[in-house]
Amino acid sequence: MNAASTPAVMRVAVMGSTGSIGVSTLDVLSRHPDRFRPFALTAHRNVTRLREQCIAYRPAFAVVASETDAAKLSLELRTANVDTRILWGADALVQIAEHPEVDAVMAAIVGAAGLQSTLAAARAGKRILLANKEALVMSGPLFMQAARSGGATLVPVDSEHNAIFQCMSGSRDMTGGAKQGVRRVLLTASGGPFLRVGREALQGVTPEQACAHPRWVMGRKISVDSATLMNKGLELIEACLLFNLPAAQVEVVVHPQSIVHSLVEYCDGSMLAQLGNPDMRTPIAHALGWPDRIASGVESLDIVKAGRLDFEPPDLERFPCLQLARSAAEAGGTAPAVLNAANEVAVAAFLARRLAFVEIPRIIGVVLAEHSARNSMCSAQLLEDLSLDDVLTADQWARRRAEACVALAAGAYA
Repeated sequence: MNAASTPAVMRVAVMGSTGSIGVSTLDVLSRHPDRFRPFALTAHRNVTRLREQCIAYRPAFAVVASETDAAKLSLELRTANVDTRILWGADALVQIAEHPEVDAVMAAIVGAAGLQSTLAAARAGKRILLANKEALVMSGPLFMQAARSGGATLVPVDSEHNAIFQCMSGSRDMTGGAKQGVRRVLLTASGGPFLRVGREALQGVTPEQACAHPRWVMGRKISVDSATLMNKGLELIEACLLFNLPAAQVEVVVHPQSIVHSLVEYCDGSMLAQLGNPDMRTPIAHALGWPDRIASGVESLDIVKAGRLDFEPPDLERFPCLQLARSAAEAGGTAPAVLNAANEVAVAAFLARRLAFVEIPRIIGVVLAEHSARNSMCSAQLLEDLSLDDVLTADQWARRRAEACVALAAGAYA
């Protein structure tokens, strides 16, 4: 997609509109009513917030998880004289993602639940503002091939990948090959809430502590991923896919200030970095407006006040999830899907107080090792050998195995 083909008013489907990314997206959209229209909004559990959003933005469609929620929301919106059409279920998400009147899809549904709708948007040739890293991690080359075949435009929204995209001049969408001259990519990590916490102290970490991120306000699942550094591991896999790079060319560096969002080093020794205040509206506005620049509502960075920028290597002994993710990236095939599924199960168990924080990487490691031993699909393979059924089968197998591991560990934790 180029500037000439961009519609006068871009109709945007915000998938996951009640989450932090969705709320920030609507904030940016509302600043440019002449350029963007919220065409569809979707939510899973937070129907109350979705109702408020429908009243405020009056989208053509809204999607909820259940028929009961759909009926209730329909009645409430009719009472408020809002004529938004309410759909429900996973199929409705796909229907919206490929809807002929949708120009752009903000893919912000958390976890594997966003896979089918994001794939549908890719096949339908939409402009995809990619915030759901799990969908790409799970389906890997399959997703990238769907985007190429469908003629979709991918613009990353994760602050790190958006930063890399900007440092690579944003000269093409993500379905092309690797940019020439790139020596390595450096993903920055804040280090999360436990950057200076000793290994012994991690044994008693609570969900409340893990979700108290020092820089970002995020949902509970992604906050725990940040605390374990799995979020950065998933981003490493995503960067390899988006920018067509081997895992060896993608490094992670801890940067507690969260001002440098990522860096790209070129073969001539140049290193480009993208800086800004830690506010997701910046990459969202960039992705919405690209190739133009539009106002995001983010306060200007005072570089003098920021003072210093610190960088250090991650501690892989205290945060083994990062190495697990790198191993999955190197293995390829369905290994990333298994990693993601096991992580989702383990994190959910931790948030439900069924599992200790330090058990999260142990369970992921056990499931990955079993998958490697029993399943030849774990090794890297030709694209045509990997189907969506393979991905979904691996995902379901990993969830069952992770649940079994959680059940065994839960007794000791209790």
